[in-house]
Amino acid sequence: MKLLLRNIFKTPVVTESGRPSVDEHIEMIGGRIHEKVRKQFGRSLHIREVDPGSCNGCELEIAGLNSPYYDLERFGLQFVASPRHADCLLVTGPVTRNMADPLRRTYDATPDPKLVVAVGDCSRDCGIFAGAYGVVGPVSAVIPVDVVVPGCPPTPRAILAGILQALESRKIRSVR
Repeated sequence: MKLLLRNIFKTPVVTESGRPSVDEHIEMIGGRIHEKVRKQFGRSLHIREVDPGSCNGCELEIAGLNSPYYDLERFGLQFVASPRHADCLLVTGPVTRNMADPLRRTYDATPDPKLVVAVGDCSRDCGIFAGAYGVVGPVSAVIPVDVVVPGCPPTPRAILAGILQALESRKIRSVR
């Protein structure tokens, strides 16, 4: 027992510091998103993520936005379960034949004004899925797209920048 206690007291602390590292670039993008969202919507921006046929690489990066490191809710962004509550659609991957109609219906169910951000190379040009028998085409072949975020998969920072670009490119009437 004494040997065990001696080893415990000799071992240094091996944990990381409790202070999270802050990326100034993310803080800048998030601050600008927060300003635009408050000005254009008067509340938080509600996002619906739609996967019409991706490999799930982009979804992993989108899920990273909910992590404590990015914490997208502090910037006024929230994921919602229904397109009827959404202001923005984040669409990943190519559109497969069986998902083309549900994607159109999701787009139609989203109230105006709506933003569409296509996330990843596959949403732009089908990537490695181009020419496959079950693929209709890129997202822009099915619904109008405001911004495409390139990358395979794009980083959470790039996705945030894409959302900001969509907010800046769209002339949405202010609620005030």
